Amino acid sequence: MDTFLLAFLPDLDAVLNILKVAIGLGLVIFFHELGHFAVAKWCDVNVERFSIGFGPILFSRKWGETEYALSAVPFGGYVKMLGQDDSDPSQLTSEEIAEDPRSYTAKTVPQRMAIISAGVTMNIITGLMFFVIAFLWGVYRLDNEVGAVQPGGPAWEHGIRPGDTLTEIDDSPINGFEDIMRAVALSHGAIDINGKHSDGSKYSVTLSPMNPDGDKKTRRQIGAVPPMSLEIPAVPDKADQAAIVPGSPAARAEGGFLPGDRIRQAGDEPIERYPQLEAYLAAHRSEPVDIYVKRRGAGEELVKVTVPPQKYRVLGLQMDIGKIEAVRPGSPAHRAGIKEGDKLTAINGREIGDDLDPMRLPEFLDDLAGEEVAITVSREGQGRAPETIEFRLTPESIDDWIESPELPGWPLSITSIGAAYHVIPTVFRVDPNGPAADTHVAALDTIEKVTLHQRDDVPKPFKLTDSKVEISIGEDSWAYVFWSMQDPTIESVELKLKSGSDTKPKSVLVNLTEAPGDWYVPNNRGINTQYKRIDLKADSVGDAIELGWLHTTNSIKDIYLTLRGLVAGDISVKELHGPIGIAQMAYAQADVKLSQFILFLGLISVNLAVINFLPIPVLDGGHMVFLIWEALSRRKPSERVVVAATYCGLAFVLGLMVFVIYIDIFVH
Repeated sequence: MDTFLLAFLPDLDAVLNILKVAIGLGLVIFFHELGHFAVAKWCDVNVERFSIGFGPILFSRKWGETEYALSAVPFGGYVKMLGQDDSDPSQLTSEEIAEDPRSYTAKTVPQRMAIISAGVTMNIITGLMFFVIAFLWGVYRLDNEVGAVQPGGPAWEHGIRPGDTLTEIDDSPINGFEDIMRAVALSHGAIDINGKHSDGSKYSVTLSPMNPDGDKKTRRQIGAVPPMSLEIPAVPDKADQAAIVPGSPAARAEGGFLPGDRIRQAGDEPIERYPQLEAYLAAHRSEPVDIYVKRRGAGEELVKVTVPPQKYRVLGLQMDIGKIEAVRPGSPAHRAGIKEGDKLTAINGREIGDDLDPMRLPEFLDDLAGEEVAITVSREGQGRAPETIEFRLTPESIDDWIESPELPGWPLSITSIGAAYHVIPTVFRVDPNGPAADTHVAALDTIEKVTLHQRDDVPKPFKLTDSKVEISIGEDSWAYVFWSMQDPTIESVELKLKSGSDTKPKSVLVNLTEAPGDWYVPNNRGINTQYKRIDLKADSVGDAIELGWLHTTNSIKDIYLTLRGLVAGDISVKELHGPIGIAQMAYAQADVKLSQFILFLGLISVNLAVINFLPIPVLDGGHMVFLIWEALSRRKPSERVVVAATYCGLAFVLGLMVFVIYIDIFVH
C-alpha cells in the first residue's frame, strides 16, 4: 500500500524547485517595490497599498495606514501612494490631492525623483548582492574553448577549429563560452577575435557574424558551439537515469563506464582534450578501442574500458548531392579553384550518385589524404549550359578536426579539402535490399519532414518528449537528420514525402538497420560526456564584490546593447522571453545548483532595473520624464498629456506582455 501511495506523490525535487523560483522571483519584485515604499515613507508619503502581483487581490492585511497584498497576476508588483495611481493618472495633476501634505504630488520634485528611482536603485543593489553571494559560493561557466564549428560559418571560413580558445572579442576579455555568445550576439558589424590554437599558437581574425536564419534573423553567431569535457556526467541515484547512451557501443563496452569517470588515455595516446578523443576514435573507427579512465575509488591506476566500433544505421535510401555551400580560404579546394555553387560529380572517375554515396564523400576523401585526386565538378554559367571542369588536388590530413552536422542547417564538410555541401532531400536511389525497399518510397521522391521514433525503454536524460522528435527538412537539413539517426536510442524513422505530381504527401515508417560493408561512425560511439566547465569562486569577500560589480555593470551594458540590436535588426524579437520563459529558465537554474539560481536572480534584478527605467509612461522611467519636465519648466504637465501618455504607455506594456507570452508559448 505504501508503494502504491508513493506513485501519487509529487516529485519532491520538482516541488522544491518551483518553491525556489516562486520565492526567488518574488524577492526580486519585493525588493523593487520595497525601494519605492521605504523612500516614500522616509518622505512622509501616505502609502495606501503595497502589492506583490497585479489584478484581483488574493490576500491582504492592513498594518497602520498601509494595506499589504498578494495579487493574482504574479508578473510584477506596485506601491500605491496617495496622489499616484497608474489606474487613475489624473491624480498626478489634481490640485485637490496636492493640498494634502502627505500626498505624493505634494512633495518636491527631488523627493518624487528619489521615490521613483528608489525601485531601480534597489534592484541594482540587490542584483549586486545576488552576484556577490553567487561568487562567494561558486558558480560554473562553460569553457571558452570551441567545441565544434559550423561548416561554411564565419569561424570555419577563418580557420577557427575545435579545441581553439578565444581570448578576446573587440578588445573585451573572454572568460567563458557565455562571453563569446553574448559578445557576438550584441555586436554590430565586423568583430575582431584573438585566440589560441590547440598547439598554443596565437591568431587574430576579423570576421562578420552571421544570422543563421537569414532574413528571419535571430541572434548573430560565428558558427561555434561549446566544448565537451572528458568526464562522464554524474547522475542522481535514480533507476530512470543513465550516464551512457543506452544501446550504444559505450553501453556495451567491456569494463563499462561509470558516472564520474574521467578519460585520460586512448590506446597508447594520452588524451587531454575532447577533440583528441574524437580524432583517435575516427582514426580507429572500424576497431575496438581501449579507453583508460581515472575512476573514483580506484586510486592512481587507470581503468581500461574497451569500446566496440559503431556502424552507421541507414534507411536504405541514397539522397542527391547539392551544390557546394562554402569553400574555406587557403584550403586545397580553394587553391585548386573550386568555388561555391559548383556541384561535385565525380572523384577519380567514380560518379557521385551512381558509384559514390554523397554521405560517404568526407570519409572517402579523408582516406585519400596525401594522394593527388581528380575532382570533377559541374559549374553553371550565366546564359550558357553548365560546364564540366576537372581539378587536381591533394587532400590534407587534419588529425584533430572532426566535423559533423551538429545542428539543423549545417552542411556536410569534407575537412580534408576544405569544402562543404548540402545533401538535398531528394531520393536518388532505393536500395533493393534495404529497409525502405518494402515501402512506397521511390527515386525522385522528396522528403519534407522526418519524425525520429525512440525505443520505449530509454531512460532519462536521453528520453525525448513523447519519445519522438519532428524535423522539417527544407533544402539543408538532411545531413543533420542522417547524423541524428545514429543515436542508438532511435529505432525507426517516419518519412513524410511527396512523389512526383502527387499533391498530397504520404507517410511511411522505416526501421533502421546497420549499413552493409565497412561504414563506421567516426566519433563518439555513445561516450556521453558533460560540457567543459570552469569553476568560478571568489577567494574573499572583496574578490566577490569586485566580481559582482563587474557582472552588474556588464549586465547593464548588455541590456542596452540588446535593445540596440533589436532596433538595428541584429537580434530577432524571437529572442525575447516573457514571464513564462523567465520562469522556465529560473526553474532550469534552480534544478542545477543554488548558486547558479542566485546568479540568475541577480541578472533578473538588473534587467528589471534597466527595463523599468526606460522612458515609457507607466514605468518608472516614464514618471521620471514627467518629473524632469516639471523641474525644467517649473510647472506640472497638463492632465490631458499625462492621461494620454499613461494610457498609451499602458497599452504598449500590455501589448508587449501579450506578445512575449505568445513567443514563450508558440515560438520557444
